[in-house]
Amino acid sequence: MKRQMINPASVKAKHYDQLHFSSATRVGDMVWVSGQVGFDVATGKPGQGMAEQARLAFQNLKAVLEEAGATLADVVEIMTFHLDMHGPDIQAFAKVKDEFLPDRYPSWTGVGVTQLAHPAYLVEVRAVAVVGCGAD
Repeated sequence: MKRQMINPASVKAKHYDQLHFSSATRVGDMVWVSGQVGFDVATGKPGQGMAEQARLAFQNLKAVLEEAGATLADVVEIMTFHLDMHGPDIQAFAKVKDEFLPDRYPSWTGVGVTQLAHPAYLVEVRAVAVVGCGAD
């Protein structure tokens, strides 16, 4: 099996060329997606508040998965990193998560952290997917 590096054009220059990591790696039908944060790819700015950042992070996750030939339905695991695990942010995050992953819930590990890659980020979402497993 060959390893494929998945790097959407919208972030390739920054992530792969400058910071030296792939947005995702695919081997066979398995896809490992690097942490996606709540920033707008078009503007480069973080979303305002947890709900908007969570929505943007899942939109970014969806775009990377599509580039890898997968869908959100193929996600079998997510790991999320949060600045606040006990306040209202976790509830806001869970509500948005359920919009993007409405059923056949993947495994989920949530981790509280003290900081993310940018001071404005509130959450980061990484995922593992198996291409085609979400099809009915």
